Order: sequence, then structure tokens, then C-alpha cells
Amino acid sequence: MPDHETPEFRPAQERASSTPRVIAAALACAVAAAAAWWYWLRPEHATVAPPPVAAAPDAPVAPPPMHEASGPQNPVDALAPADPALPALAESDQRVTALLAELLGRDKLASFLVTDGFVRRVVATVDNLARAHAPARMWPVQPMPQRFVVDEQGDAGTTISAANAARYSDFLTFAEAVPLDSAVALYARLYPLFQQAHEELGYPKQYFNDRLVAVLDHLLLAPEPQGPLRVKLTPVNTDVPNLRPWVRYELVDPALESLSSGQKILVRMGPANEARAKALIRELRKRVATSALQLPPR
Repeated sequence: MPDHETPEFRPAQERASSTPRVIAAALACAVAAAAAWWYWLRPEHATVAPPPVAAAPDAPVAPPPMHEASGPQNPVDALAPADPALPALAESDQRVTALLAELLGRDKLASFLVTDGFVRRVVATVDNLARAHAPARMWPVQPMPQRFVVDEQGDAGTTISAANAARYSDFLTFAEAVPLDSAVALYARLYPLFQQAHEELGYPKQYFNDRLVAVLDHLLLAPEPQGPLRVKLTPVNTDVPNLRPWVRYELVDPALESLSSGQKILVRMGPANEARAKALIRELRKRVATSALQLPPR
């Protein structure tokens, strides 16, 4: 159910190839666990196209961990053994889809997730959440329902409407019901596929689960502003009429607008939804951070 009328907080010219939701939930690290945060952590956008095998990443806001010699900081084999009979990454869609359907149910799987190229989508999205942009074509989730709306507040300017928060309610409820222990166990079974996709992305001597933990920590540091958030339309110098101005809104506060894509998505969900999302992210981190690392300070 693609939505061709949903917004992104960046100029339209930069949005052509951009987005998720992961949500940090049903799938980023548990395949289904990411569903529990990607749906609400995604900048809404239109069509989701099949992902490329690998793309050179932008400079990350939070650099990926560099542990080339000592091995992974958060070894996944501490969660569950990998499946010894996994298909090749390029041929894994059918197997991954079947396992996700077993975990989540086919109806919910079809409603919320994009299963073609799923593993590569998950890996690219996790990596991009700590960067300035998270391309929509890489997200493993279906587009957000309804259109982004704003309120005109006279001299106070334009603000994100409180009505937008309701758009996330159904998915947050679904994410909170995901059996996280089972999802993380499934993630561990499929982990060699995620690691291969991570290496294809340009990290041949680094570990996807370490990157996942680093990104979850980064998301938990997102600010929690209270009250209406002011936005403005990004100017576009063109003679062609713009029939979809809602896709050009950006945050007025420069500190908020300069946040990473993942942190910005959390902020614009509204305080109550951000709190629910962070609670899920914390629960996910507890399971995938297999080292003795502590949660980052709030």
C-alpha cells in the first residue's frame, strides 16, 4: 500500500532516492524485532524499490565500531547457534519470509513488511539510521498510512499537528506484542546472512551486530522535546508548480534539524510515541548487546 503523499524532513531534491520504520523492533536484529521499530522509525516516502547489493555509505553521524583484529564485541553465537543450512544471501528471500511468517503471522507480515531483499534492507536501514539520510527505497517496511499534516499557528508559525501521533499507534501496539526473545533467536539463526550483507555494504572486517548495538545506543540519545515542533517549507527554485508541498517540511530548530535520520524520526513521532519506541529499543538492546556494555546515559 504505497503512500505517494507522505513527507520527509529534507529538501525534495535530496529525496529522490530516499526512505525506515525499524524500527528498532521486529527486524533490525531479530528480523522481526526490527519490525518493532522500523515502522515507526521510518521517514514516510513513496515507492519502495528493490535494494542494490551494496552502496557506498555517507559519512556516519555515529561511526561504525572498528574491531577488525579482536573479533566482535557482541558475538551473536551467545544468543543462539546459526542455522548451518542457510541458503545463499541472494536466494534467501523465500526462507526468510517463511520464518518471519511463522513468527509474526502471514497477515501481519504482509501488512507491515517488505520481504524482497529483506536482509539487505535491514542491514542498510540499520546503518543509515545514524546518518543524515535513510533512503526509503532500502526500508524493509510498508509505507506509513495517511498524510503528514501541520497546523498553522498564526504568528507562532507552522507546527507538526498533534494528530500525526495517531498514525503510529497501530504499529507500536503490534511492535509491543512481538515475542522479542523468539525474534532475537531467529535473528541469531539467520545472522550469517546479515553479516554477509553488512560486508557487502563496505564493512568487510566489521560486525553487523556491533553496528546494530551502536545504532541502538545512538537512537536512545535522541532528545525528547515537549510541545509542538515548528516546521518550515524548504524553498525550491523552480517554475514548475509544486503539487506536494508537504514533502518539503523541515524542522525550524537547527539543533533538531541536524539530528541523524533515526533520531529525527523519533523526535517527530511525538513525546508519548518516542517514549514507547525507546522502551522497545532498550529491550532489544538488552538482548543483542552480549558484551558487558551498559546502556548509554540519558
